[in-house]
Amino acid sequence: MAIQSVPTPPTPPEGSQIVAMAPLCSVFRRFLRSRNLKYTPERADILNAIIERDDVFEVDQLLMEMRERGHRVSKATIYRTVKLLQDAGIITQALFDSKQAHYQLIYGKAARDYIVCMKTGEYLEFTDDELVALRNRICEERGWDPVGHRFQIYALSPEGRQQIDQMQASGADEDDA
Repeated sequence: MAIQSVPTPPTPPEGSQIVAMAPLCSVFRRFLRSRNLKYTPERADILNAIIERDDVFEVDQLLMEMRERGHRVSKATIYRTVKLLQDAGIITQALFDSKQAHYQLIYGKAARDYIVCMKTGEYLEFTDDELVALRNRICEERGWDPVGHRFQIYALSPEGRQQIDQMQASGADEDDA
């Protein structure tokens, strides 16, 4: 299995989706061309929907949103396009739970890190300069050039802890009866 190197993109100006769209289209077109595939209107619509979203998403959720906006796109086309976008280094899979894969736009974006509640599935995005410094130091020590990272902490949120406590309390009440 060959590993493809994807050039590090410049970070687009804050809040600038139009500036980010042109390079992403170009990157995706070049990638598709290298695979002898076409940049179809459906693939363009899917890429645009992901860029507009600029958040973690599930494929089924993306499909539903696109259909609500009047796009005619099949589930198979979205899944194939998501795979191609991953292979092109434009999006990555962000594993929050074992039930459904989540994805996020990464090309031209600063690293996004998350705390994920194991009970509720709720997630909280955060940034930490120390984490970036650690990533850079680890890469530098090994002669690698850092281009990004993904860091997820699995924990229990206050709401998740409360749900567990309530379930345990109701179980204890039933045992007493």
